[in-house]
Amino acid sequence: MEMIHTEKAPAAIEPYSQAIVVGGILFTSGQIAIDPVVGRIVAEDIAGQAEQCCKNLGAILEAAGMTFGNVVKTTCFIVEIADFKKFNAVYEKFFVSKPARSCVAVKDLPAGALCEIELIAAK
Repeated sequence: MEMIHTEKAPAAIEPYSQAIVVGGILFTSGQIAIDPVVGRIVAEDIAGQAEQCCKNLGAILEAAGMTFGNVVKTTCFIVEIADFKKFNAVYEKFFVSKPARSCVAVKDLPAGALCEIELIAAK
């Protein structure tokens, strides 16, 4: 197993890593919209938070030598199902290869986040 870490994405603040690669497959931890420069969520709406989640994932993919084109599966969590369309409008800009996906509404996310995305990618 290879642990992936980049300063371009929020540091793992609990007992987990940003991502792990096993046998050429990348598994990321869920990314919320923490801006790694300031260390907190800056965006206040779902579109801005989804954008930051995707940027964080992009940085992790880059650190693993991959791109969004390597993504095979995502799992997305949103606090308000009413935000589904706005979330998708941002999501589709990054995940143009249309990987398999699950998207569920949840009651709460850490740090008051409105969305969280995790992914699996393969070389």
